Amino acid sequence: MIGVLCAVQGGAEALVVQALDAHPQLQVTRRCADLTELLAAAEAGLGRLAVVSSALAHLDRESVDALHAAGVRVLGLSDPASVWSVERLRGAGVDDVVLEPFDELGARDVADGLLRLSVAQAPQADRTPVPEEARPAAARGAVVAVWGPTGAPGRTTIAVNLAAELAAAGGSVLLADADTYGGSVAQVVGMLDEAPGLAAAVRQAGQGMLDLTALARLAPVLAPDLRVLSGTSRADRWPELASSALESVWQVARSIARWTVVDTGFCLEQDEVLTYDTHAPQRNAATLRTLETADLVVVVGAADPVGIQRLVRALAELTDLGLGARRLVMVNRVRASVAGPRPGEAVAQALARYAGVTDAVLVPEDRAGTDTALLEARMLREIAPGSPARRAIAQAAARVAQLLPPAPASAGAEDGSAASDVVASGSRG
Repeated sequence: MIGVLCAVQGGAEALVVQALDAHPQLQVTRRCADLTELLAAAEAGLGRLAVVSSALAHLDRESVDALHAAGVRVLGLSDPASVWSVERLRGAGVDDVVLEPFDELGARDVADGLLRLSVAQAPQADRTPVPEEARPAAARGAVVAVWGPTGAPGRTTIAVNLAAELAAAGGSVLLADADTYGGSVAQVVGMLDEAPGLAAAVRQAGQGMLDLTALARLAPVLAPDLRVLSGTSRADRWPELASSALESVWQVARSIARWTVVDTGFCLEQDEVLTYDTHAPQRNAATLRTLETADLVVVVGAADPVGIQRLVRALAELTDLGLGARRLVMVNRVRASVAGPRPGEAVAQALARYAGVTDAVLVPEDRAGTDTALLEARMLREIAPGSPARRAIAQAAARVAQLLPPAPASAGAEDGSAASDVVASGSRG
C-alpha cells in the first residue's frame, strides 16, 4: 500500500478519503488540517504522496519544495469555479493537477492521478542548472551573478556598471539586487522611493502569480534597455527572499531580458548546519540559489594584499561547493599604492600562481570617477567615459557577451516577440 497525505479543504475531503481507502493500492495515512501538519507528516515519512487543495492556506513553492525534499510527490486539486487555481498550483510546483471532485467519479480520477504519480520518477532535490538548449524557447536570457568575498571589493559598483555596459552594447538587461546583508543597488542608481522590487517578485512567484507583465511592473526602466529590480530596503527583511521562489523569478527574468545581472551577498555559509530547524529560512540561501542558477559568475576581488588572499580562498570555496563552473574574475581598484610600482603585473602574477587564473579583468583605481558617479547616482560611462576603470568594465561586458552568446533563432522566435510586447505593455501599465 502506498501512503497518501490528504490536505483537502471543504466537502471534497470526504469524497477523496473514501475513494482512496477503497483503492487496492492507496491508503490515507494522515488527514492534515493545514500546511504545517502536512509538512510535519511528510518529514516523518508517513506518506509518499500528497493531495492538496488549491485553497490550502500558505501553499507556495517553498512548501512544495519541502515536500519534494521529503520524497513526497504532490497532486493539486484545482477549483473548477476559479480561473486562477490551476496557475497557482502550477506556479507552486506541484507534480500534477486534476479537478477537485464533486462526486464519486471525480474522486476516482483523483485516485488515478495519485497512482500515476506513484510510478513516476521520484522528486529530485538536484539543483543542477538546466542546459541552455533544454530551456523553453522563450526563455533565452542568461543570468550573470556578481559575487565576491567579504571586505567590500566593489561588487555593487561592478554589477551596476557591468549592467549599464551590457545595455549600451545593444541588449536588454535586468539589474537585480539579491544582497541580503547590504543591498544598495537602488541607492546607487538613484531609486529612492523604496520600490517593492525583488521581495514583491518573490512573493508573487511563491504564489504562482509572477509572469512577464508582473515582473515588468516591478522593474522600472532606468535607461534604454536597462531595468532595475531593487532589493530589500532593510537588512532584517532577508527572510522575504525565499530561495525556491527566487529561482522562479530568475526563470521569468530570462524571458524579460537578454541578461539578468544580479548583485549578491558575500557569504556562502550553509546556515542550516547551525540550526536545529532545517526548514527555517536561511539568510544565505538567496545567494547560494542565485549562484546555482547563474550561467556565469563574475567573481570580484580587491587588489590589495588582503583582498587578493580573500579572492584566492573565495575561488577555492566556489569550487568546493560546486558553484560557478563558468566564471569571470575581476580585480577591482588596482593601484600602485598597495600592489607596487607595476600593480597590474603583480596582481596577475599572484592570481596565476595561487589560483591558476590567467585571464582576470583588472579594473584600475578611479576614485574621482566612482565618487562622482555615486554622488550623482549615474554610471561611469556617463560620468567618465574615458576612465581606465570604465574601459576595463566595458571589456568585461564584452567578455560576458562572448561567453554567453545569444541562443540561435528557432521556432520560439514568435514567443520571444510576444514576450517583448507583454513587457512593453507592462512598463506602460
